[in-house]
Amino acid sequence: MTGNVENRAPYQGLLQIFHYNQPFYVRTLGAAAVAAVLSVWLPPVPRALLLLACGIAVFWTCSSLLVSHYVYDRSPLYSLRWLNGLLSQPPARWINIHAGLDETSGIIGSIFPGSTGQIIDIYDPQEMTEPSIGQARHVTQAASPTADWRALPAGDHHFDTAFLIFAAHELRHHEARVKFFQEVARVLRPTGEVVLVEHLRDWSNFAAFGPGFLHFFSGPTWRQAAEAAHLSIRQRRTITPFVHIFVLRRSL
Repeated sequence: MTGNVENRAPYQGLLQIFHYNQPFYVRTLGAAAVAAVLSVWLPPVPRALLLLACGIAVFWTCSSLLVSHYVYDRSPLYSLRWLNGLLSQPPARWINIHAGLDETSGIIGSIFPGSTGQIIDIYDPQEMTEPSIGQARHVTQAASPTADWRALPAGDHHFDTAFLIFAAHELRHHEARVKFFQEVARVLRPTGEVVLVEHLRDWSNFAAFGPGFLHFFSGPTWRQAAEAAHLSIRQRRTITPFVHIFVLRRSL
């Protein structure tokens, strides 16, 4: 089972992350540079502390870009080879739900030839309030039909598999994520599965992204949202220490 990643440029993931978070990077590096210059006039101990803080800020800025390059450009993430053996059975009908950036639908279609796929953009500026997603939509405009995440345009039990690849965390409130999971469960057949792919708010992502790891949610947080929507985690895998895959299914 292989995916087609020929259309991805060698540094596409790195450049995307830089563009999406460019204001943050500019502010952080600019503030560190100014603070380093001003530290010359400080006593030794405050100067050392200020320079340490500047060094940490620069480290996390560089680390976040390097890890992004590793995850999005060098790992098997976008080949989707990790789907091999993940699902109970190949889907005949699937839905790929994103929040403005779709880099996987073509690959999913090539992995499951003969299947029927639906692609939906659920971007909602009222719920998805992080500046990075707004910047991302300026850089990359999705061509998918848009839909309300509270009312997906599909009948009950229509799909075998729903793919949520770096999309669900854009819903910043627990109640919104629960409602979204309930709606995803509604359009799945009783034995259908949800493939949830996310970074986690854990030590690995803290080491890589610093305070930026707060943009992600912890494993227990995802479990709570899933269980509130009567979904259970059937399987869990990792792609690198930074990306986790959850396979959800209706609770019995």
